[in-house]
Amino acid sequence: MESWHTAFRRGLVGGATSSVLSTAALALLGRHDTGSAYAPTNAVSHWIYGDEALHEGAPTLRHTVPGYLIYHGSATFWSVLFERLCGRLLDRNSPAETLGMATAASAVACFADYQLTPRRFQPGYEAHLSRPSLAVVYGVFGIGLALGAMLSRR
Repeated sequence: MESWHTAFRRGLVGGATSSVLSTAALALLGRHDTGSAYAPTNAVSHWIYGDEALHEGAPTLRHTVPGYLIYHGSATFWSVLFERLCGRLLDRNSPAETLGMATAASAVACFADYQLTPRRFQPGYEAHLSRPSLAVVYGVFGIGLALGAMLSRR
């Protein structure tokens, strides 16, 4: 297992890549599914503002900024945990293994988000996205984790 220091340092990279890429997917799929590129990210701010955030489709300082910051923090949490638990395997620098482990980590994150987390702290963007779109978002999240892991080892 990686040390917490190493996992945190590498996890910052993976958190950024997975957050940015999956937020782009949220925006594209939100626009496709509901007509609003901002609604899925705004919905994450329901942690703070409750159901009000689930109904905001425009970009706002009140919902979009905290929604993204919460999402980015969550992505970083999952990336640090991924690095801590899988770091030594990721050190092999095998792109296929890295992608496989990142896909598994993304599936665990999805399971935790919707099966283990109280409703108030679930992501919220599921209110705006179809199930296929959610699968794409978590898939892109996994690609972001893998990309971050590879970048932090260059």
